[in-house]
Amino acid sequence: MSLKPEKNMNQPTKAFASQADLADKVIKFEQLSKHCWAYTAEGDPNSGVIIGDKFIMVSDATATPGMARDLIKQIRTISDKPIKYVLLTHYHAVRVLGASAYAAEGATEVIASQGTYELIIERGAQDMKSEMERFPRLFRGAEEVPGLTWPTMVIGGGDATKGEVPGKLVIDLGGVKVQIWSPGYGHTRGDTIAWVEEEKVLFSGDLVEYEAGVYTGDAQLQEWPATLEALRALNAEAIVPGRGEAMKGQANVNKALDYTKRWVETLFNAGKEAVAGKMDLKAAMAHTRKSMDPVFGHVFIYEHCLPFDVTRAYDEASGIKNPRIWTAERDIEMWKALQD
Repeated sequence: MSLKPEKNMNQPTKAFASQADLADKVIKFEQLSKHCWAYTAEGDPNSGVIIGDKFIMVSDATATPGMARDLIKQIRTISDKPIKYVLLTHYHAVRVLGASAYAAEGATEVIASQGTYELIIERGAQDMKSEMERFPRLFRGAEEVPGLTWPTMVIGGGDATKGEVPGKLVIDLGGVKVQIWSPGYGHTRGDTIAWVEEEKVLFSGDLVEYEAGVYTGDAQLQEWPATLEALRALNAEAIVPGRGEAMKGQANVNKALDYTKRWVETLFNAGKEAVAGKMDLKAAMAHTRKSMDPVFGHVFIYEHCLPFDVTRAYDEASGIKNPRIWTAERDIEMWKALQD
């Protein structure tokens, strides 16, 4: 069940975030190239899988160990190689808290950028509680989560003796090499991609979405479009976006990049107009809907994302460069303020 847009944000009975979205989604596990696979689910968070002759890498670990085991089950239908590497494209709980399930499958390395590592330290605990309240369906079985997920390899950390590596990391899985680096600020300040250059497959995390809500509550909106253009320059022929279907063919990859860029620019422009017009946050929401609803109102988790997105756009347009930390309490306070 997707959350369809309701035109009246003043309905007091409107369920918070995705608390009313309780129906299971249809899982799709599809091959994109010789070594690359996409795990998607009708607008739920995606994961990517890269299967080498020696090792396997998973990009985005899922929300819980139970969900991770479902992905592992899919992987085991095609390969028995150890899942040695887990990439955290960013710090959000819905992407990382399933990581512990991969230890039994041979995982010894959890990879993240320095920016993501810093964000886990700064706000990981608050984000974990916040997201569990927002997505009850995705966090079924959350009692299995042992705590925050911490990287063992930090890109840009600088001290190789501690498992930290500078700049760009290249991992050879056997027969396929995966490049991992941070292309720029966007969805967060620590976004990291996996790029299989030989097969032209990009695993973008939430830097790119398609036909789904683009969550920007922790975003760097001003820089995000330039980061998307850096990804476009790779000339990928397939992409696993953070949400939405995997896109095949360069034209369709560009379609996903264009979709995300249009969302970010439309949202941020509305936020800047609201601040310039001295609107309060509630008026900014109404103003933003005029440009966002007609284009994006039909997509998965649109109504979930929009209040968080408008709040962040308003903040950034007001000069708040480092996103304020979302807590479960702040979530509800903001939501009620925009609904009443």
